[in-house]
Amino acid sequence: MVVEWLVVVLLLAGTFFMVVAGIGIVRMPDVYLRMSCTSKAATLGSGCLLAAYALQVGDAGIAVRALATAAFLLLTAPVAAHMIGRAAYRLGVPLWAGSCCDELKGAYSPSGDFLQSRRVDETPGPRSSLDRR
Repeated sequence: MVVEWLVVVLLLAGTFFMVVAGIGIVRMPDVYLRMSCTSKAATLGSGCLLAAYALQVGDAGIAVRALATAAFLLLTAPVAAHMIGRAAYRLGVPLWAGSCCDELKGAYSPSGDFLQSRRVDETPGPRSSLDRR
């Protein structure tokens, strides 16, 4: 009985996060924010759905595969989102007009092959009005 309720809670949570990810893809203004929605909400939603499936199924082999799939998603989704964001930035996909700052501006080497390190006193300005003193 308790397992059934836990499955219901996980299914509802997973569905909620997947709907939030879908809404985020439609509503977010640029590729970087859309990527953030998919890498966070969709990964959490699919993890909850796979955990519910693993609890519901009576077979241990299928449950282990479902949990391994969830672990694989948790490990690979952030890396994939980072690589997509880096590729979009290097291709020149513009940031949303409401973005507060571009911390990577001028950080790539002239050839664009790698990021250049900066000294501490060369870091970009404050991120918000709260940081200004």
